[in-house]
Amino acid sequence: MEWLSQRCPLPSSAQGWPRPGRGTLLLVLTLAVLMYPLLRGLALQLTSALTGSYIPGTSSMAFINCLNEQIAKDIARAIMDKKLAAQVNILPKSSALYFWKGELEESTEILLIVKTRTSKIGELSNYVRSIHPFEIPEIISLPIDQGNPLYLKWIEENVPRD
Repeated sequence: MEWLSQRCPLPSSAQGWPRPGRGTLLLVLTLAVLMYPLLRGLALQLTSALTGSYIPGTSSMAFINCLNEQIAKDIARAIMDKKLAAQVNILPKSSALYFWKGELEESTEILLIVKTRTSKIGELSNYVRSIHPFEIPEIISLPIDQGNPLYLKWIEENVPRD
């Protein structure tokens, strides 16, 4: 490369600029860093398709609190009717302490645990907010990192893709 700079000197106005080889390398490295999440996702999907393994985070559990058992059953049935979940567990009454409009409140609530695709969480949240009697319903989700592979596959089979 040294011989090239001697034979083809750069004009004085271009002395501060990197050589085309370095710029190309910098561009390739920048694109590789920016493309890593996409390429990693594609590699995980390809591996999953070839081996039948679970991709961590593909499924999620959502937690929804309800005022009473009847409301919980109604919301659970509505979620299942819309095929937004593979399963909804309805857990018995629990005590809750929380602040509401600056005051400490205490109540009993029923907890729904919803198993679904992570890609359905937004749709699930919007739907539950539209039918839930609370002004600000609790809808929290966590991705499922690991679990029984057959159960996780069952979730995927029972919740339609977007």
